[in-house]
Amino acid sequence: MASDTTDSIPPLSARRRGRRFSLDATITPTGSGFEHFFGFIGGETDQYYPGLYDGTTPIEPDRTPEQGYHLMEDLADKAIAYIRQQKAMAPDKPFFIYFAPGATHAPHHVPKDWIAKYKGKFDQGWDKLREETFIRQKKLGVIPADCELTKRPEEIPAWDKTEARLRPVLTREMEIYAAFLEFADHHVGRLIDSLTDLGILDNTLIYYVIGDNGASAEGSLIGTINEVAMGDAPDLVTPELMIERIDDLGTSRSFNHYAVGWAHALDTPYQWTKQVASHWGGTRNGTIVHWPKGIKAKGELRSQFHHVIDVAPTVLEAAGLPAPTMVNGVLQEPLHGVSMAYSFDDAKAAERHETQYFEMLCNRGIYHKGWTAVTRHGNPPWVMAEAQPALDDDVWELYDTNKDWSQAHDLAKQMPEKVADLKRLFEFEATKYNVFPLDDRKVERANPDLAGRPSVVHGSTQLLFPGMRRLQENSVINTKNKSHSVTAEIEVPASGASGVIVAQGGNMGGWSLYAHQGKLKYCYNTVGILHYDITATSPLPAGKHQVRMEFVYDGGGLGKGAAIGLYVDGKKVGEGRVERTHRFLFSLDETLEVGSDVGEPVSADYGPGGNEFSGKINWVQIDVDAAAKDTDHMIGAEERFMVAMARQ
Repeated sequence: MASDTTDSIPPLSARRRGRRFSLDATITPTGSGFEHFFGFIGGETDQYYPGLYDGTTPIEPDRTPEQGYHLMEDLADKAIAYIRQQKAMAPDKPFFIYFAPGATHAPHHVPKDWIAKYKGKFDQGWDKLREETFIRQKKLGVIPADCELTKRPEEIPAWDKTEARLRPVLTREMEIYAAFLEFADHHVGRLIDSLTDLGILDNTLIYYVIGDNGASAEGSLIGTINEVAMGDAPDLVTPELMIERIDDLGTSRSFNHYAVGWAHALDTPYQWTKQVASHWGGTRNGTIVHWPKGIKAKGELRSQFHHVIDVAPTVLEAAGLPAPTMVNGVLQEPLHGVSMAYSFDDAKAAERHETQYFEMLCNRGIYHKGWTAVTRHGNPPWVMAEAQPALDDDVWELYDTNKDWSQAHDLAKQMPEKVADLKRLFEFEATKYNVFPLDDRKVERANPDLAGRPSVVHGSTQLLFPGMRRLQENSVINTKNKSHSVTAEIEVPASGASGVIVAQGGNMGGWSLYAHQGKLKYCYNTVGILHYDITATSPLPAGKHQVRMEFVYDGGGLGKGAAIGLYVDGKKVGEGRVERTHRFLFSLDETLEVGSDVGEPVSADYGPGGNEFSGKINWVQIDVDAAAKDTDHMIGAEERFMVAMARQ
């Protein structure tokens, strides 16, 4: 975020996760205080085939990865162009940009020539990297001279205990990540350089936040070719698979993530990683604040405790603006944070953010005047879908971070009364800020049926029409772990049928109903590792037809198999089986389209472009559970009328 007048100076912030020109991951692209939005709205996205929106309009990149496209560069280009345009049209108008690229959140996608620069740089392994990082941190002065390096959790294997045959894969994972980080920093640098070119850098407040809570542990003990697989099918990500597909890492043929050992090393000197919001390894991020005309101090460190909620109050104070009490007729909550501005020119200023709670997936912590009481709940952060232990079994730890900067010495047994006091404070803060009730489910929350939350789509039927595309997974009726059918009315040209009728997901998981070599075909792609294809026995004839796929789920749990039937005008033309299905979600970024499959394709039968259906699609209907049962395997006009009326 940036601005360049003395009266109104918000910051430019570059975080590793999120989307540009939007205040928060859960806020819609428009109506949130920004004049323009360009970016992605999923929790993360493919860097080569991102799900992009310009305002509320879905768009596709203007180039392919082979032609040099990468999201990080695209976002920087758009931000630079936006600033230049405003300065050309209204030079006295301040600007405010939230620049939040997908880098370096998973998937770790980066051009090969950047990866090559790091070849062999991490052969020493994560334990040695952690020690080397700790030494550099002390030389730089970013950690106290008496800071201690915490121990590696027993659940994370020592580097010398890893399989020798897997180490080339493990080191490649870190080479890719380091390249991605440098690549992202390079393009953030381009954005900042553009402010120099315009002569406004010195009067622009810049916040550069480097981090995503902590480095992320979802990649498992060995890393993964597909992050989604760690929740839906972790057993499929074997050492053999990782060795076989090592060259896919970092490319569009993967949705890759590094092993947890690297995440832990990147959170030096702390314990644990992202998700573990109790410990500093899962919360603390490096931050650079730059504003030469507003801050007298140069190149100095600040140690006062602050939280991300303090950025907005700082911006308002710098801009000389009061916090709004009413926006568009809606009464606003008071800001929860405090401005950091008092510390900019006074390294010894008394800390003003004295108390802060933390909670994620029931990992809990409370900070108060340098003391922290924390508890890590449940399974390790790389275990995404298993039963969790009782919350009452959690053990609270106590640290005096006034003296113990890295939370290396647990004082809970020596000071039980202090623990009790801080636990009560956590409960007070958690009640005040609506943390309760606690919910320790992880990836299960992605499936609305399991999470028990309302769904955008009501009932058991969804009717879709041609031209609908980039529909996020939570805006499409949930077909996972249940019987369902997909029916479409199509018109086949005399030249024959080809292309996608309807598809959901992408190359890392999903399904597609399409025509290939003139025949109706269904592909189910399980986490990019298993592929099931069912093809009709005869070509689709020219003319208007109703095509249908029936998915009869085996039942008996999550992610089970199904019998597949293909029908044309009510007559069976093909059958087969899917042995393994998605339990929780198909993708973190891919979407549903009618008439094409944008992004990375579900099936290898067609490419990422030029896969549009050759004929005409009149409608597509998805039915689940009982609504999917149809004795004549056809949807009549009366049935469609009833569906339409039910939506009124």
